[in-house]
Amino acid sequence: MSSRSDDPLRSDDSVAPDTPLEDLVIVDEHRSRPDLLGLIVAHTETGIIAVDEFHNVVLYNKRATDLGMFRDTLADGIAEAVTEVFITGVGRYFDFVPPHSSLGFLSTGRTAPRTVENVRCIARLAVFEGVRYALVFGDDDSTNQRVEATRRDFAANVSHELKTPLGAISLMAEAMLESKDDPEAVDHFGRRVLKEATRMGTLVNELIGLSRLQEGRIPDFTALDVDTLVDDAIAAASVTAEVAQISLVVDAPSHTQVQGDRTLLLTALSNLLINAINHSQSGDVVSVSRKHVTMDDEEMVSIAVTDRGIGIAPADQQRVFERFFRVDKARSRATGGTGLGLAIVKHVAASHGGHIGLWSRPGTGSTFSLYIPIDPTSTSDTGSTNTEELTS
Repeated sequence: MSSRSDDPLRSDDSVAPDTPLEDLVIVDEHRSRPDLLGLIVAHTETGIIAVDEFHNVVLYNKRATDLGMFRDTLADGIAEAVTEVFITGVGRYFDFVPPHSSLGFLSTGRTAPRTVENVRCIARLAVFEGVRYALVFGDDDSTNQRVEATRRDFAANVSHELKTPLGAISLMAEAMLESKDDPEAVDHFGRRVLKEATRMGTLVNELIGLSRLQEGRIPDFTALDVDTLVDDAIAAASVTAEVAQISLVVDAPSHTQVQGDRTLLLTALSNLLINAINHSQSGDVVSVSRKHVTMDDEEMVSIAVTDRGIGIAPADQQRVFERFFRVDKARSRATGGTGLGLAIVKHVAASHGGHIGLWSRPGTGSTFSLYIPIDPTSTSDTGSTNTEELTS
């Protein structure tokens, strides 16, 4: 074995003992330890790199290259951690952001999106036959990072959405106190306070409902008549439509049954109707239609809500199902929208084994279609058709 006296990272005063291997138990004595270890290292989802005292990479697996930890040379963040471990002799946990790969260029000249956004790593010192090695292990932590970012955004959005009505209530309460001798002013500000309080209560209730949907807390399904659901949703939205001077038009009954939760499906349909009304002009028509469709070899009923409003730009059509996303923030605030209605519809559809579809054209209007699997025990003579649209 060659001398290490020229190594600036190591003292010759003492030689560290080998890292014990007793924790690795080979049950079948006829199996080769190196072969089994090679099999494990090659197929693990953890990126593994072994580096000697001279910063030479002596072992790595393909996963390490997939995670960007090693490509011809150690990535900068990995190399820094290895150096620190050799100097201090203390293991180190750290996060590593992979560099953009030069292999990721498309024909457009743009770099392909990076799928691995963060790697959670640990670098440890190990000794074998008197030689020190830095062992680096890395796991893809991108999902956790995205979830955490989503949580932060969600908390910020909720805080903002609650702060707005609370601020308005506070200001109008002060105005009421200052106008206590003016009954008309008190009545005006009192109605405004009630409106903002109602908006805040609606937001809280929708947040609770959305949370339950995302957690999978769904009641037992029962057989439901689609036509009754549509009629009830129309009745619930009729007052809002009348105030906005919007006509609600419904097609002929479909005589279809689905398995589902009545409250959730009624909420989804009501949200679609209110959304259509809010984005229509006075005198417009909002229509509801039902039909059978076959999607992925499954019979479904499509309940479509169509408005003749402003429409949605293509760039915004996927985002409308995100929590708190609003195409027109001013209009949404004026109508008391929370920005959660379509997100709830999406989760209700998913919880029933269906999905939500969208067709829209700016200046023409939009059609939101709620697809729910038909109850196989029910029968209908309505023909089946196929449909093409953006689904979520």
